[in-house]
Amino acid sequence: MIIREKLWGIVAIVAAVATLSGCQEQQTTSKRNSREYDVMILEPTSRKLSSTYSATIQGKQDIDIRPKVSGYITDIYVKEGAIVHKNQTLFVIDQVPYQAELQTAEANVDVAQATVDAAELSVSSKERLFEQNIISEFDLRMARTSLASAKAQLAQARANEVNAQNNLSYTLVKSPVDGVLGTLPFRVGTLVSPSDATPLTSVSDNSEMYIYFSMTEAQALSLKRQFGSIDNALRQMPSIHLQLSDGTIYSEAGRIESISGIIDPTTGTVTVRAKFPNHDRLLISGGSGNVILPHKQTGCIVIPQAATYEVQDKVYAYKYENGVAKATIVGVFEISNGKEYIVESGLIEGDTIIVDGIGILRDGAPINIKKFVTAKKKK
Repeated sequence: MIIREKLWGIVAIVAAVATLSGCQEQQTTSKRNSREYDVMILEPTSRKLSSTYSATIQGKQDIDIRPKVSGYITDIYVKEGAIVHKNQTLFVIDQVPYQAELQTAEANVDVAQATVDAAELSVSSKERLFEQNIISEFDLRMARTSLASAKAQLAQARANEVNAQNNLSYTLVKSPVDGVLGTLPFRVGTLVSPSDATPLTSVSDNSEMYIYFSMTEAQALSLKRQFGSIDNALRQMPSIHLQLSDGTIYSEAGRIESISGIIDPTTGTVTVRAKFPNHDRLLISGGSGNVILPHKQTGCIVIPQAATYEVQDKVYAYKYENGVAKATIVGVFEISNGKEYIVESGLIEGDTIIVDGIGILRDGAPINIKKFVTAKKKK
């Protein structure tokens, strides 16, 4: 019995040693199969981002200059691209026929005035004769009717005179605003008329410039959520900047003035208008550029884009939980700086994510922590 018990004891010891050895070997194998990765513990921070939109540049007023009367151009006082001022004469259309019309109209006024004067004398005379019972009431009424007709003809003559004066003034084609002149498609001697399809020129009021760009429906809704309403967004949004076509940043900052309340069904976008000062007249109507719209978020969770991957337009990151990698869908803010994502859902403060080797990592894979990295804090 004693020998049997000793044998059973030896067997138990051997089994325990074998089990311990197997566990150690399994742990060694597990560690050998686990890779080391850098991880990051998420903390709230702040980010100032910017989004870029293709934009077109237009003058505050782009006005086509068209003739109001027909005639031959006799003088051109400006050159293409010249800076002009309000009421400055740009063209002269042949004035001779319109001066003659004005002289005729003035003469007709004089004739009509003389007719009125004669009719008034006639009425005055016949009123005295009627009081003396020399003429009948009919004769007096006829005289008064003639006076009324003469006054009507005088009014018509004066209206024609005003019209002739206006036509003569229209032969001096003037700029309606301060601005920069466009092209001059016509030359001296060209016959022009109000029905011409091509304007004489155009004037762009470019003391201030309107910059137009499009924003997606989602971006407009994001602004509305952030500020409470579009009106609040327009009041509170920071100044914006303009990148010119040569890649330089325009020195003056602008502000967004309006956001269209109608979505274009063909593009799914809304039109946004910003206004920029143009004191040096560097901006040219018809030009193009890129609007840079700043966006600041505070108390947000930020992760590196290198720590994510995409599957069917969904962004994933690997959380580190209990020694293994866990794939997690992450909702990210639509604007990014190209290196980081601002997290809107899926991750919270205190979570630990894996930040390197994402391309070879698999969901549920055991990992070892190589080192902890921290996100750079920016304001």
